[in-house]
Amino acid sequence: MMHFVDPSREVLAETLLAAGPDSPTLCAGWRTADLAAHLYLREHRVVTALAMALKPLSKVSDEAIRRLADKSRSSAGYNELVQAFRAGPPRLSPLRLKPLDQTANLIEYFVHTEDVRRAPSRWAPRALDEEYSNALWDELVKRAAILYRGVDLGIILVRPDGPRHVAKRAAVSVAITGEPGELLMHAHGRTKHALVTFEGQADAVALLQSAEIGL
Repeated sequence: MMHFVDPSREVLAETLLAAGPDSPTLCAGWRTADLAAHLYLREHRVVTALAMALKPLSKVSDEAIRRLADKSRSSAGYNELVQAFRAGPPRLSPLRLKPLDQTANLIEYFVHTEDVRRAPSRWAPRALDEEYSNALWDELVKRAAILYRGVDLGIILVRPDGPRHVAKRAAVSVAITGEPGELLMHAHGRTKHALVTFEGQADAVALLQSAEIGL
């Protein structure tokens, strides 16, 4: 399978550079400088990366992101930060291993690219390469049960071209239909910015739309 993480990193870096340091994102409370700081720190600072993964330590990672973002709000500082992210993880990082890089970053980079692209009031979905869409779908299938764990419903993910995945089983289910990228955005809590449709009982769909989704 083609490795899509490196080109995805490039697209994300270009999107961040085009937006500048003070543009909105879909990440609550974050401007683009904060998002760039998050992306850099998760690959270059082991302690901060661990704190990002553990909710009890979230204050540690939040403070590290805030400090780095504050240092990078000038155009020059921001460009330097984004270019440092663009250069990739350190030479001895385990993320240099392609399988781990794929697992850790393929979805991360797609979602955060869209966090910047879809934050303005006017946006349009990207036309994605078929192999890239398939790779996103494969990664979504692996983690869908975790992403929808807080929903008290069965969840069925459906692609317009036919494939479907039962993310969660329950007596009452809702089918969510969309292209892989759109399903990813919904599964990661960007529900108002995901181009998906729902099929199910009206009260079940309403429950899904009010549920907490994502990590």
